[in-house]
This record gives sequence, structure tokens and C-alpha cells, in this order.
Amino acid sequence: MRARFRKLRSSAEFWSLRLHAERAQRYAMRQDTLLPPSVALDCGVMLTAVAGGGYGYCATSDLSQAGLQRALDRASAWAAATRAKGVIRFDARDMPAPRGEYAGPLGEDPPSRGAIHDLLADECRGARIDDRIVERSAAVHLFEDQRLYLTNSGADLQQRFRYTLPWARVTANAGPETQSRSLEQAQQGGFERIGTARFQGCGARLADEALQLLLAPNCPSGTMDLLLMPDQMMLQIHESIGHPLELDRILGDERNYAGTSFVTPEMFGSYRYGSALLNVSYDPTRAEEFASYRWDDDGTPAKKVWLIRDGILVAPLGARLSQARAGLQGTANARASNWNRPPIDRMANLNVEPGASTLEAMIASIERGVLMRSNVSWSIDDARNKFQFGCEWGERIEDGKRVGVVKNPNYRGVSATFWRSLRMVGDASTFEVHGTLNCGKGEPNQAVHCGHAAPACLFSGVEVFGGG
Repeated sequence: MRARFRKLRSSAEFWSLRLHAERAQRYAMRQDTLLPPSVALDCGVMLTAVAGGGYGYCATSDLSQAGLQRALDRASAWAAATRAKGVIRFDARDMPAPRGEYAGPLGEDPPSRGAIHDLLADECRGARIDDRIVERSAAVHLFEDQRLYLTNSGADLQQRFRYTLPWARVTANAGPETQSRSLEQAQQGGFERIGTARFQGCGARLADEALQLLLAPNCPSGTMDLLLMPDQMMLQIHESIGHPLELDRILGDERNYAGTSFVTPEMFGSYRYGSALLNVSYDPTRAEEFASYRWDDDGTPAKKVWLIRDGILVAPLGARLSQARAGLQGTANARASNWNRPPIDRMANLNVEPGASTLEAMIASIERGVLMRSNVSWSIDDARNKFQFGCEWGERIEDGKRVGVVKNPNYRGVSATFWRSLRMVGDASTFEVHGTLNCGKGEPNQAVHCGHAAPACLFSGVEVFGGG
């Protein structure tokens, strides 16, 4: 590919090639029946050109010399056509020219297909502990991703990633009542992630918890303390911090599709987003997290950046283009879902930093509240402000003690008001790394993976309610 790139010619002052090559495998079992496995291979390139301040791009899966040149010609034509029409004027001299290689944690190679099937069968069989268990599913998704970034100014970046995603779900039913428990872990690495996710043995464990929920009372309703465990904190961070802080959304780019944000450019540096205990970082350097990388898809070096410090909003999730438009410092988060999409401002690893409280201390401080884990439903308005989330699992806490499981736990709030109610943040012993595979944004749509790590967190005065 490098040799073909060097032979490309254009009238543009700057051009680049970004190659994505992905191999995806999915193995799944439902009840005790193996579902057809799937293997998908995808490879292509995006050619980008900058000419006279204009910007153009063209994607192709034709990787021949002629195919690459046709794509570059079209990108160059678009760049020439947009010289006087852009929001900002691109300068080829500002384009970075980094060089280097990076590999995320590759870990253990997957075992044979038969061994994976046996693993899934064990968990589906292990979940068959009671006649009330009506649904048992298990799956493993394996991804390998290679990316190459080349420019006529000398940039040469190569990055390689591997992802292993175990997933399981068990559903119990009795008359009109149905309850489910699930496991999902999303981290970079090899097949050793099956062990760190506690996947082996999860079938029986999830089945037992689903049966407990069948017999549990509904979550109480009222204003009370809310203790969110890390697997639910993941969604809370994603929806009420991540999306509102995307700078292109703040600038209005997503208004017609994914909505706007209640955040405005003037808020950075002074707005109290949360209590003084809230510290949020954009950190693509935590190697095992789902969206770690060394350079973003525009070639900008990635580093840890504080977005919220001691509760004060500090910086947006904005890549090089949005930073130039807004006049704000941001992050290296220009990300594309694939070779046929341009990079846009996206979440990567967005984390709440650990605090100083143990889980036991947080529980002991609660007079009346509910512990919740594992998201099951979510709703948030177009400005990413008012939200309502539901969880699979709840536990009632009274006078500093867990006093029983509750089903259908839900809570609602307003983003900044909710984060200002944060009164205790779990220490490193409560900290967990999670992630999500399908965050949608952009026109045409792009689904990317995001990492979110957090400790358990305790909020006061939250509106909690049950189902039914």
C-alpha cells in the first residue's frame, strides 16, 4: 500500500490515505442450539485532499493503483469545489505528519471454533437450573482491526487492535412476570478477556439472579439516595457527559439527526457540571480500555485530557477541526467507524476518576436508597439534558445495610443537576473498565465503540421509581 500511495498524483497541496482492515467473528448459542457462526472481512481506504483551503474526500474498496488514483482525483475535485464554501479555510501546512507504530494489548489467540462452541454450550447448559428459566443465550465476538495512515507530507502511522467481547443473557418467567440478567464485557485484548469478564460460570449465576428478581418486590418510588455500580455508571457517563461534550454537537452539526447539547462554548472554564468530587478524563492511553489508541484518525497524537476537574467543565470532546471552529482546546478524538466514513468528533475512553470511598462506607452512609446495576433501558432528550434510565438489578438499602433485592429499578434526572448531587465516589477497589460497541452518530450514520471506566458512585436526592 505504501508503494502505491507514493505513486499517487494530485494538484492538491495535501492528500492522505487512511486504510481500515477488519476481521470480525461471531459465535453464539441460544438455548442449547448453536447458531450459524459468522466471519466478516472488510477492507478499504479513504482518500482526503486539501486544495486552496477546500477539503474533499472519497472512499473506495478498489485498492489497485488505478482505483486509488480515481478516488484521489475525486477527492481533489471536491476540495477544489469547496474552496470558498467551507466554515473554515484549511491550510495544508497545518496538517500533522506523525510517524510511528502502535499495537494495543493483543493477548491470547482464540482457541479452536469447537472450543468456543463448548464454552458457550457450558454456559447455556449451566443456566438451566429451573423450569422458570425460559431463555438462555451466550455469545463471543472477536474483532481484529488494522489501520494505516499515510500523507504526502510524510506521515506514516500503523495501528493494530484486538477486541474480545463475551456476552450472555438469561430470562426467567412466571405468569405475567419476566425478568432478565445479562453479562457484557468490552475491553481490548485477546481471549484472556473471557476470564477477566468472569464469563465462565456466568450462566448459573445469571439464572439465579433472574429467579431472585422474579420473586422480588418492585423498586420503591420516591426521592432517595442512588448508588450506581460501574456497569451502570458506564451509560450515565456516556449519555449525560459524553454526548453533551461532543464539540461538533455543541456547534450544531448533529441538530437534525442526533440532537444538540445543553452545553454552550461559553461554559468551558467556569460551569459547574457536578459536585467537587467529579473528575472526568478523556484517556485513550489506558491500553485495555475499549477505545484506546496512540493517534486518532486524523493523525493527532492522543493523550489524557481533563474534561471536568473538581466539578468544573474544563474542555470539550473536540478534535482538530472543531477546535479550529470553536477556538477551544480539545482532544484527539477524530474517529471514523470504517474506511467509508470521515472522522468526526466521537467519544473514545471517557472515565470518571476514582475517589476515596469504599463500597462499604458508601452503603453505610445511606439512610434510604437503592443500589442499581446493568442498564436495561434509556431515554434522554435532544439536548442530552433530561434523562430516564432503567436497570436490571436493584437492591434496597435502609439504615446503612442492604435489605433485599428489588426489580424494575428506574431513576430520572437532569444531567448537571444529577452530577451536582454526587456525594461519594468509590475508590480504586470499586473501579471497573467497561465499554459499548454501538454508539451511533453522524450522517451517514457511524457506529463506533467507546470505553467507559468508573468506580461506584453515590448520588443524593434522586427521583427513583419502580415498574408495574
